[in-house]
Amino acid sequence: MTKPPTIKDIARQLNISVSTVSRAIRNASDVNKETKQAVLNLVAELNYQPNQLALSLRNKQTHTIGVIVPNLDYVLSMMVRGIDEVALEAGYTVMICQSNESFGREILNTRRLLESLVDGFIISVSSETKNFDHIKKIQEKEIPMVVFDRVTPHLKAPSVRIDNEDGGFQATEHLIEQGYKRIAILAGPKNLDISNKRMEGYLSALKKNKIKPDPSLIMHCDFNQDYAFFATEELLSMKKRPDAIFTISDRMAIGAMLAIKKKGLIMPDDIGLVGFNDEPILNLVSPTISSVEQPFFEMGKTTAKLFIECMHNKEDMSNVEKVLKTKLHIRESSQKKLKH
Repeated sequence: MTKPPTIKDIARQLNISVSTVSRAIRNASDVNKETKQAVLNLVAELNYQPNQLALSLRNKQTHTIGVIVPNLDYVLSMMVRGIDEVALEAGYTVMICQSNESFGREILNTRRLLESLVDGFIISVSSETKNFDHIKKIQEKEIPMVVFDRVTPHLKAPSVRIDNEDGGFQATEHLIEQGYKRIAILAGPKNLDISNKRMEGYLSALKKNKIKPDPSLIMHCDFNQDYAFFATEELLSMKKRPDAIFTISDRMAIGAMLAIKKKGLIMPDDIGLVGFNDEPILNLVSPTISSVEQPFFEMGKTTAKLFIECMHNKEDMSNVEKVLKTKLHIRESSQKKLKH
């Protein structure tokens, strides 16, 4: 197997120094035109490729962004696509790691990406993450970092999120407008800010409409179809069952729908249902499910743009927060009254 040509081979063939070859490749002004052209001709002839890792170490940049996400479901994969599009245009490569909602794996991912000499991090934390020391250690090294989607008050870092509270408010107010009174919520894990903010929106809508919150109608469970199924079964077995359910993710909405159908209830007549995310599957089930849309792809793009801004801005950007709007899409699962 033929060894790839090195910068020393080029220098030897042209009888010039290695440093002259290096400066000619970089188009340095102190190398005369004839020498520069001779070097470039031989580079093309030999198909010489510079050692990118060595160049990166010399420049202290690898142009690689480490992205850590809880999983690559539809929502997060769309966000990652947005990150990748902006990163590619800016000359960066994206290295993606999944924590699979595991705190231990998230720690391992941060270590491995640090060992890979990434220029910085874009992170969405796992549902198990309650201690943020592993992320704070990255910040202590003054490595650029942006937190997105699952932002947390425990980290002082640039962040990108949607208006989760407003999304929860829109969903709940819509159910109230449709005449539902006992509205349950399938909230996510208590330690996640997105769960708490969406629930705050739910509570705000109840308060605005003078409906007293019932603690028995607030169920916390993982972002998981099976957990949502069993939580909904529990809600529907109550003596005074809910007449509507708001789930803070669409996966949970599918689980709730299956439990509702198993119970023999009809949507929207017997019970209303609204999800959150507005994934394509909601248009394929029967009845179609109402949901709060969040702009996944745009969130990814906004996150990458903020990261690149952090890379080139020496000022403290830890207080920068980008908030994107949500939009409620009303479908068959909750629309009892047609608007005129």
